[in-house]
Amino acid sequence: MRALTTIAGLARLPWGAPPPGRKPAGPPCRDPRRIRRRQPVPAHVPEPDQPDQPDQPGPLARERAHLAASRTALRTMREDVQALDIRDVTANWVNAAVLERQIEERVKALADLSHTPLFFGRLDYLHTTQEGQRFYIGRRHVHDADGDPMVIDWRAPVSQPFYRASRKDPLDVGLRRRFGYTGGDLTAYEDEHLTDPSEQERTSRLLQAEIERPRVGPMRDIVATIQPEQDEIVRSGLGGTVCVQGGPGTGKTAVGLHRVAYLLYAHRERLARTGTLVIGPNRSFLHYIEQVLPALGELEVKQATVDDLVAHVEVRGADAADAAVIKGDARMAEVLRRAVRSHVTMPVEPLMVVRGSRRWRVPAYELEEIVRELLDRDIRYGAAREALPQRIAHTVLVRMEQAGEAPDDRVQDAVARNPAVKAAVKAVWPPVDPAKLVLRLLSDADFLAAHAEGVLSADEQKRVLLAKPARSVRAAKWSSADAVLIDEATDLVQRTHSLGHVVLDEAQDLSPMQYRAVGRRCTTGSATVLGDLAQGTTPWATESWAEALSHLGKSDAVVEELTAGFRVPREVIAYASRLLPHMSPGLAEVKSVREAPGSLEIRRVGDPADLDAAVVAACGESLAHEGSIGLIAADARVPALAGALSAAGHAFLSPGEETTAESRLTLVPASLAKGLEYDYVVLDEPRAVVDAEPDERTGLRRLYVSLTRSVSGLTVLHASPLPEELG
Repeated sequence: MRALTTIAGLARLPWGAPPPGRKPAGPPCRDPRRIRRRQPVPAHVPEPDQPDQPDQPGPLARERAHLAASRTALRTMREDVQALDIRDVTANWVNAAVLERQIEERVKALADLSHTPLFFGRLDYLHTTQEGQRFYIGRRHVHDADGDPMVIDWRAPVSQPFYRASRKDPLDVGLRRRFGYTGGDLTAYEDEHLTDPSEQERTSRLLQAEIERPRVGPMRDIVATIQPEQDEIVRSGLGGTVCVQGGPGTGKTAVGLHRVAYLLYAHRERLARTGTLVIGPNRSFLHYIEQVLPALGELEVKQATVDDLVAHVEVRGADAADAAVIKGDARMAEVLRRAVRSHVTMPVEPLMVVRGSRRWRVPAYELEEIVRELLDRDIRYGAAREALPQRIAHTVLVRMEQAGEAPDDRVQDAVARNPAVKAAVKAVWPPVDPAKLVLRLLSDADFLAAHAEGVLSADEQKRVLLAKPARSVRAAKWSSADAVLIDEATDLVQRTHSLGHVVLDEAQDLSPMQYRAVGRRCTTGSATVLGDLAQGTTPWATESWAEALSHLGKSDAVVEELTAGFRVPREVIAYASRLLPHMSPGLAEVKSVREAPGSLEIRRVGDPADLDAAVVAACGESLAHEGSIGLIAADARVPALAGALSAAGHAFLSPGEETTAESRLTLVPASLAKGLEYDYVVLDEPRAVVDAEPDERTGLRRLYVSLTRSVSGLTVLHASPLPEELG
């Protein structure tokens, strides 16, 4: 017990604590009240900015000195953790292994990434306990040898005014300073005196430059550019579910990821026990976003697709669109529930339990009462099956007591394991294999009809039946929709493990049954749901968040809408928004805050035979600019364009492969473009993108996604007439 207590105590110590013999470091000061109680500003914090003096460094030099001192302090914190000696505080190898793993994770979290600035802002407060106090705001907490903060974590309460303070409500902030970096070096700063009436309000050039910085590599965090409306969502509590409706470029994905980082900061112990999960639409998307949380110091958040969650069987087939829509319909849950419960049969014979020289008889009607009671409780099939032998054994024990015996719990357990009881349970409540059950539903027309009566029409039943039934679960060519059905059946048999918090991105594309699958993973936790109804590109895409949240089991979720765009230039988003009335009427248009004249160019190619060459030429022009380039085309056009690029000597990447300074061009099938972004986009043949989808609405939404992937410029090339909806 002593060792366990010691380990728990170590876990509460500041991870920057030095080994024995070195001056102990103080706590990391996450509590803003403690920060405000500390003694006068240490020497390493610059004094209030003064005009440059011949014999004194200027403000920029002092800020660089603080950055250098902060990096030194972070390095010391890391070395202190590495130097920890746990030999005297662990009683056995299990405790030692656990603590060593925690130390390794902490060492990783304290890594100083040269390309990631330690701080990006500064707040000078007016009326704190120590007047004139200032705080440097960064991605992680850094303290000196005395425990005083040199950099404050952006998630701490004292950092919140950096994102929300304004001239109308300065939140006791006299000065807000933003820092500009070039290659990791602090090269500029910009001040806002929030309480100075003579200073005019203006757009931050550094903020704008950070937003417009070229995209090379995976998605990066937006911690330095979070806007007030985004910050409100990021800092919303763990107890409730939040749904964020946001058009292209509004930052909804980044907001969701930063909310996870904030919740892990504010509720670390709870979420460490229950777990967190980020769910994305595909592997390419997850690869693109996977570095955001580590950059914020969070290394343990898992990522998955919905297909990963329901991978009970190998998916080797695909459904026709109409069949997939029916299989994804929430009504299938009732069909599966009926099919699972149909395995229960009422007992028709009495049960005889032999113990020693005595025989105990349980009549059939009593057995039926037990079975019906379990059915009426509507508990999971597997849980009821486990309870049944104990209920039967209890009935036998009542008989024993009536006969003058005094049985205890050991006798009840022995009766529950009696061969006669086991045989009765197997006959009445047999085990159910979820995959076999779903295979029978999709293969046996009579079995499906019996359980889909009044739920699915005869035509719908025909559409979901397999054209060629498989002989076994392993031989079946399961589709993604089938795997979701198996997951539903599995949950009917045995409860699915619930996590503390789940982030669901691109949620508009999920079917009702997929929402149910995700909802099962957070029945006792909360969720952050991110999406854009206008970008729903599946035949089963949801029409409203109220409907989606109902299937998710989170009907009480708060729905927030982001309408300010920070990524897509105003000219580009206005052009793409011409499609909204035709595919998502009533949805608010994104208003971009970024003006970029000349960012949109539409080129008509007279001869279709010249289209490939024109597209390759446009890619070459885009490569003359700094940043990443995305060539987006209908999936069927990708092979031809790949050949044309190779023939012209242009190396290109596939979605999911990381762009570098040397490899900046990515060839993107339109079906995989969602969630990705590039500095410059070349869009090939919009009409082909629309026509590739099973219906006009889905096609227009796919085009809307493709038109809104650019950060700096979009070039559209077409030989066929543009869709009429584009005007």
